[in-house]
Amino acid sequence: MTTVTHAVIPVAGFGTRMLPLSKSVPKELLPLGNRPAIHYVVEEAIAAGIKHIVLVGHAQKSAIENYFDINAELDTQLRQKGKDDLADSLNWLPEDVSISVIRQGKPLGLGHAVLAARPIVGTHNFAVLLPDVVLDPFTTDMQTDNLAYMLGQFAKDGQSQILVDKVADSEVHKYGIARLSEDSKVLKTEKEVGNQSFNVAGFVEKPALADAPSRLAVVGRYVFDQQIFDYLANTTASVGGEIQLTDAIDALIATQGVQVTTMRGASYDAGDMHSYMQAFIYFAKQQLGDAD
Repeated sequence: MTTVTHAVIPVAGFGTRMLPLSKSVPKELLPLGNRPAIHYVVEEAIAAGIKHIVLVGHAQKSAIENYFDINAELDTQLRQKGKDDLADSLNWLPEDVSISVIRQGKPLGLGHAVLAARPIVGTHNFAVLLPDVVLDPFTTDMQTDNLAYMLGQFAKDGQSQILVDKVADSEVHKYGIARLSEDSKVLKTEKEVGNQSFNVAGFVEKPALADAPSRLAVVGRYVFDQQIFDYLANTTASVGGEIQLTDAIDALIATQGVQVTTMRGASYDAGDMHSYMQAFIYFAKQQLGDAD
């Protein structure tokens, strides 16, 4: 059994799709209901069993680090005013969970951001959670579903896991699409079936519908064998002059095999204005007890 306790969350992007909201506030700190978007992503990681979270950031996004740190002056003032419950709610990270921050340096893509975490992650296997993607915490169990399931599957057979979800034909061109291997089981995409893992032969990045090998799109949750660091270090920049995570995944597929895991529940793109506004309304209604 291989227990994964480390997770990498890349937060260095400028969030241009969210301008002007993200001009002075990191997109990861924009609210979904009564909490910042990244709060839910970190909660998800912790619920799944992650103990050490590495934020790969940027010099202009120190507010994210501050959000997870203790503000001693604010804490003292709240407690002096008898607002201990509020003070406690702001310091919500469990004592056995730590958060580290490292800077990406140059904006060379997602693969480069993941590689930037290597000095902290070291030889540990690890998860990657993209902060733009927020999974619905109200209709799934974060201790058993999705990332938690992927960690369990990795512990069982040692194969890296990538979360996918079925998308509409009109959305296929926006995502990396999975190409299942010949020996994969017959896919069941109904949400009530639960998470399922299948061998994957590779991925096609943003294909035209006619060229798409499936309708299974990458959601933004990964569990990797630490060997992917070696592949990333040897990956040359490609599209847009960036180091692509998918290139390293292809190398991992060829040497170790990789599985995709079908998602339970819904996900929201908190880095896209239209999807973000829908998500904000949904999260607010859930928290106000007015889901109708």
